[in-house]
Amino acid sequence: MKRKTKLVSIGAVLMVAVYLLVTFLYRKAASDRLAQSTLQEAVPTVALTRAQPVDPTTTITLPGNIAAWYEAQIFAQVSGYVKMWDKDYGAEVKTGDVLAVINAPALSAEYGRATAAANAQRARYELAKLTEKRYSAMQKSNAVPLQTISVKRALAQVAKRELDAALQEVARLDALMKFRTIVAPFDGVVTSRDINVGDYVNQQGTLDNNRAESSRLFTVADIHKMRLFVSVPANFGPFLKPGLTADVTVPQLPDRHFAAKFLTVAKGFSVDTRTAVTEFVIENEDRALWPGSYATVRLSAEVDRTTLTIPASAMVFDENGTQVATVTSENKVHFKPISVTQILDSAVEVSAGVTTDDRLIDNPSAALLEGEPVRIVTPAPGYDLNPHHGPDVTDHEPATTGEAPVGEAVSEEAQDEPQKAL
Repeated sequence: MKRKTKLVSIGAVLMVAVYLLVTFLYRKAASDRLAQSTLQEAVPTVALTRAQPVDPTTTITLPGNIAAWYEAQIFAQVSGYVKMWDKDYGAEVKTGDVLAVINAPALSAEYGRATAAANAQRARYELAKLTEKRYSAMQKSNAVPLQTISVKRALAQVAKRELDAALQEVARLDALMKFRTIVAPFDGVVTSRDINVGDYVNQQGTLDNNRAESSRLFTVADIHKMRLFVSVPANFGPFLKPGLTADVTVPQLPDRHFAAKFLTVAKGFSVDTRTAVTEFVIENEDRALWPGSYATVRLSAEVDRTTLTIPASAMVFDENGTQVATVTSENKVHFKPISVTQILDSAVEVSAGVTTDDRLIDNPSAALLEGEPVRIVTPAPGYDLNPHHGPDVTDHEPATTGEAPVGEAVSEEAQDEPQKAL
């Protein structure tokens, strides 16, 4: 019995000893892990990015207005009533095609009166000419005084001038009579018809619409070519020269692209907008483009650039100016000043200070110091630090076993692994 009691006591002591040993080992392992984690956390972790070369092509997108190659607003030159119109909206016309006819009875009566007056003046001229001829024949016999003969010759010349004036009036009215017929000035299309049968055309040849402004009768446009007008900002001015082309789209044909060739530039900037009116030419043989269309114009030009782009998040602003934080080959922080030339949406153009080989710290902490060691980590999958500037840097140091990358949670199984090992 005593022997059995002694064995039980020894067993109990052994179990307590084993328990204490296991507890000690577990706490020591936990302490070691904590110490290792503390040392690791004491070194700042950083993610890297790199500078990227700038695209050698500069592109700008601007609004534009499309106009016909030629566009004429048609006005009459006589007063009267619209007798008939022959061409409607969208009609294809040739030079001289009749657009409308104006009934002008007052003009017709005036033309008739002028013709009759010219005929009467012609008769007076013929009489004066005959009288001058007869008096001149009597000059040899001295039957009439020389003064009388000179008077008759002068009267004949006056009659001739009055006849010329009368004939000119007839010609003027005849020209106006022709303006009763409105014709197309060139080949094109009728883009507007602002008259109806019975409308009154006033003495200025425009519609009498009880308004102060003039009202056209028709508008005819030649659309075999189109003119594109774009207000181009000053920084794009050096590229506005022959050879420049533009890619053009219009809302009514969103899937079609038109090529516009540079024609001319105003060679002067507006003081209000600092832009220069630039004119392009678009071939329009199929008549797909219409005058007055709004256009989206994309201009591209080749430029000689030596600048690089970096993410805006990589910049550092402090008392030393604009800088970037880089990581040296010894994984230490080194600040470098940079020269910024242009600020873009999520990046900046840099002309000096960095190269494509520099390892830049993205989103650097304000607590980073010159020469401070850092630990490079890879962002978690799906977390793109720099979506607009190429792929992620691939020369990161691998994460320590059991350590989750920045932004990635450690699973419960990973937390239990050290305890299971014990």
